[in-house]
Amino acid sequence: MKQKFGIKQVVAIGIGTALFIVLTNAQVPFLIVPNTALQSRVAVLTFFSAIYGPIVGAAIGLIGHALGDALFYGSIWWSWVFPEAIFAIAVGLFSERYKVKAGGFGKKEIILFNVIQVIGNALAWILLAPILDIAIYAEPANKVFGQGALAFLGNIIVAGVLGTLLLLAYSKVGAKSGSLSKED
Repeated sequence: MKQKFGIKQVVAIGIGTALFIVLTNAQVPFLIVPNTALQSRVAVLTFFSAIYGPIVGAAIGLIGHALGDALFYGSIWWSWVFPEAIFAIAVGLFSERYKVKAGGFGKKEIILFNVIQVIGNALAWILLAPILDIAIYAEPANKVFGQGALAFLGNIIVAGVLGTLLLLAYSKVGAKSGSLSKED
């Protein structure tokens, strides 16, 4: 997988991070387990990771989550910042296979995208976040594994629905804009 890194990627990190931060409070709390919610910002992260790859996604996840926590909650919860980046890396590793930029984000690519985002979410929220919560903050295991399970469910729904719709729309627009050619 060849990933170029240039001005487009830096701009994508800036725009993606800004959107991620702005959407930090656009959420629907689960109310079952504290500090868990459906978060629309996950769709932004999956979109940028699927378009620009793992480095851009990881940067947006790390910077966006850390700044969002600091601005809206007063402190950074590192045990949830790092899993956000891991999720973005998982989605971004397959960015070329989704064929979004080429206008080929069809049934097979949608299935691949959603299988990858479910696996990435499982690694991040069912495994890594609870383990880091216990190791860094000495949180009770039953609490953090419950939070992780709900975060996993919420994120797969948001990424699966909103993320897929964003990628479908971009694939249709990207294919048309990329097909322009210079006339003689």
